[in-house]
Amino acid sequence: MPHDTVNGIPRVDPRAPRAVWRRFLLALASTGPGAAIHRMIAAPLDGPIMRATRGRVNLAAGTLPVAVLTSTGARSGRPRATPLAYFTDGDDVILVASNYGGARHPSWYYNLLAHPACQLHIGEHGGRFVARETTGADRDRLYALAADFYPGYIRYAQRTDGVRTIPVLRLTPAG
Repeated sequence: MPHDTVNGIPRVDPRAPRAVWRRFLLALASTGPGAAIHRMIAAPLDGPIMRATRGRVNLAAGTLPVAVLTSTGARSGRPRATPLAYFTDGDDVILVASNYGGARHPSWYYNLLAHPACQLHIGEHGGRFVARETTGADRDRLYALAADFYPGYIRYAQRTDGVRTIPVLRLTPAG
């Protein structure tokens, strides 16, 4: 496995400096209207666009890395594909179950709790992973990294304060 990927997924350092234009777009996307536009328009289109372009194009426009998580439905048992922003920590891929700061966890979170074996792909690259929820100091450290990486996570945590704690999941390459 090359050092610049984790099981075929490009490594992303959440502490790496970013260009001014990327910071501006991330700040814009983290506003209430920006998040609403992403949730209602961009997120539903990202999966089909990524499939059609073999992972070369997504609506994050280069501001956040996006991979497609394929999980098994917690109740249906059917495969579910969800484009998600990610970053890496060591040899693991990190996902944040923010659900835009909504009162409920996203469905993919429940899918991974019920069936931790999953796949993560960007186009033809990627592979099998096993998901586990982080806790305690590890969860807090990773969430702080996520909030530095994407300012929307700060707002999402404020919205969910007293309602739920936003889970952070660690995906470890399988076998």
